[in-house]
Amino acid sequence: ALSHANRLYRPPFYSRLYSAHSQLPDFLINTHTIADETDLKNYIARIKGMPAVLDVAIERTKASEAAGIRAPKFQVETIIAGSEKLTSGAPFGDGPDAALWADVKAKTEALVSAGKLPRAAADQHLAEARAAIVALKPAYERVIAWARASLPNAPSGKVGALTLPDGAAYYANELRLNTTTDYTAEQIHQIGLSEVARIEAEQDALAQKAGFKDRSAYYAERARLNPPRQFDDAARKEYLDSANAFVKHTRGLLGPYFNTLPAYGIEVVREPAFSEVAGGAAHASAPSPDGARPARTYVHLVGTVPDPAAKYTLMCHEAVPGHNMQGDIQVRQKSGPQFRAVTGYVAFGEGWALYAESLCKEMNAFPDIAADFMRLDAELFRAARLVVDTGLHAKGWTEDQAVEYMNTTGRQPIERSRSEIRRYITLPGQATGYKMGMLKIVELRQKAEQALGPKFDIKGFHDLLIASGSQPLSILE
Repeated sequence: ALSHANRLYRPPFYSRLYSAHSQLPDFLINTHTIADETDLKNYIARIKGMPAVLDVAIERTKASEAAGIRAPKFQVETIIAGSEKLTSGAPFGDGPDAALWADVKAKTEALVSAGKLPRAAADQHLAEARAAIVALKPAYERVIAWARASLPNAPSGKVGALTLPDGAAYYANELRLNTTTDYTAEQIHQIGLSEVARIEAEQDALAQKAGFKDRSAYYAERARLNPPRQFDDAARKEYLDSANAFVKHTRGLLGPYFNTLPAYGIEVVREPAFSEVAGGAAHASAPSPDGARPARTYVHLVGTVPDPAAKYTLMCHEAVPGHNMQGDIQVRQKSGPQFRAVTGYVAFGEGWALYAESLCKEMNAFPDIAADFMRLDAELFRAARLVVDTGLHAKGWTEDQAVEYMNTTGRQPIERSRSEIRRYITLPGQATGYKMGMLKIVELRQKAEQALGPKFDIKGFHDLLIASGSQPLSILE
C-alpha cells in the first residue's frame, strides 16, 4: 500500500532534480543520440509525444494536490521560469534558438555533413521538427497555467515530509529505499553528527600540516587566495579545460587498482542553459551501451566560481573513478540479468562515488594539500547531508534552519546551500544514500583486508564491487 501511496508523494513536477517540465527536453538534448535517419524520426516522434506526457503530469500532480501534497513555492516558481525559457526564442518568436530547436538542427546537420542524410530529406525532417516544437508552446502554457494557479497555496518555510499526510511513515520508507538499510532517521542523524566531528578533526590535522592553526584558519587562507568572482566565458573555459585534463590524468592511474577499466570516452561539459542554476550540483550520465554517446559529467558554470582546489574531488566523484567509470563498466556488462546493467541504487552508486574520492587520495591523484583538504571538505558536506535531510524530514527543521547548518557546519557557500537544501526538500532521503553507502563499502573493505591479510587483492576487491552492477547494500554484503 505504501509503495502505491508513494506515487502520490512523488508528483511529476515535485522534484528539483526530476521535474517533468525539464526532464523531457533534457533527455532529448543530453541522452538521445541521432546516428541515422531512423534516430532522427524517433527524436521528432518523441517531441510530438511531449504534450500528452505534460498533460498526464499535470493531472497526476493535481491528484497529489487533492491529497494534500503540494510542491514547495520555490519549485513552482522554478517550473514557471524553466517552462518560459524552454518556449522562448526561435521558432516560437524572435531571439536565439530555443534549446530543443538548436539541438535538433545541430544533430540533423551532423548527419548531412557525414553523408548519412541527403539535404532535401534533412530539410523535410527539420520542417516537421519545427512544427512539432512550435506545438509544444500550448502544452507548456498549460503547465504554466497550472503552476500559477498552484502558487498561492504552495508551501514555503516549513516544507519537510512531516508537513505531508502520514509524512513520518513516508519518510521512513524513503530512507529504506535510498539507503537500502533499516537505519532509522534518528540513527542516521546521529551518524551524521559523529562523522562531522571526525572529519573536522582530520581537517584540523591537515591544516596544521600546511602550517595553519586549525581548519578555520586554513579555510580563511583559501578564501583569501580565491576572492569571490563570477563565472565569465574565460573562467568557464579554464574550468572545463582543467577538469577534463584532470580526468585524463586520473584515468592513467587506474592500473594498480583495477583489472576492469573504462573503455569509452568520458567528458566534462556545461549544464544546459534551461536547467543551469547558481550553486547547482554537478551530475553524471553513463555512456550508451555501444559507447557512441560518451559518459558525461555536467557542471553548473554560473554564479560564484568555486575554490579551484575543490574541482579535483568533484571529478573523482562524478567522472573517474566515480560515476562515469562505474557507468562505463555497468553498461558493458554481459553476464547476469539485464536489469543490473541499467538500474541504479542511490546507496550503491553514490556510496561508490564518495568512496572514489578517498580512492583518489590513495592513488596520489591530488596535486597538493589544498586538494586533499577540499576532499575532506566534500566528505564533510556529505556528512552534513545526513544531518539536514533527517532534520528537515524527521525533526521539523525549516528550510532556513537547514540552509544555516549547511552554510556554517557543512561549509557550503550560501547559494550552494540554498540550492542543495531545496533539492533535499523535494527528494526526501536521497541525500542520505551517499555517506551511508560509502560507510558500508569502507566497512566491507576493512573486513576483507582483515580476513585475507597478505592475500587481499585491491584489484579483485574493486572488480567484485563495481563489475557486478548496482545493487542494494545487503546484496553487496
